[in-house]
Amino acid sequence: MIRFTPPQLKAIVDAAEAAFPAECCGLIVGVAEGADAVRVTAVHPSPNLALAATGRRDRFEVDPRLRLRLHRELRGGAEAVIGLYHSHPGHPPEPSATDLAMAWEPELIWVIVAVAEGQAIQVAAHRLAPEGRRFIPVPLALADTAP
Repeated sequence: MIRFTPPQLKAIVDAAEAAFPAECCGLIVGVAEGADAVRVTAVHPSPNLALAATGRRDRFEVDPRLRLRLHRELRGGAEAVIGLYHSHPGHPPEPSATDLAMAWEPELIWVIVAVAEGQAIQVAAHRLAPEGRRFIPVPLALADTAP
């Protein structure tokens, strides 16, 4: 399970709507809460480098400098980069074949926002299966209080 506060989830949804009709992207920082649960502590938007490099609105690439900076800042603490998010303009919040081809870290949770006509309509979370050939759903929940 991945647990967000309402403002954290709203930040992701707002980014997805603002980027429409292109994909948005960013990283999710959190802490483990048991064997199968994480609590989100921060959401970090990233420029979509795929859009900047190719002009394609149906691809995303998180800025690796953001990831490196977060890894350095979080080193030795309880928090870690636990996932990424991106949007699917005009498509459901299910991982695409492109997403599967890009995925290589089974520990990361992929949060996907479906956006239709500029409005976020659904959010879902997924994790790469251990064998790396498919994604499996991850329950998404809202926390009552801020971290």
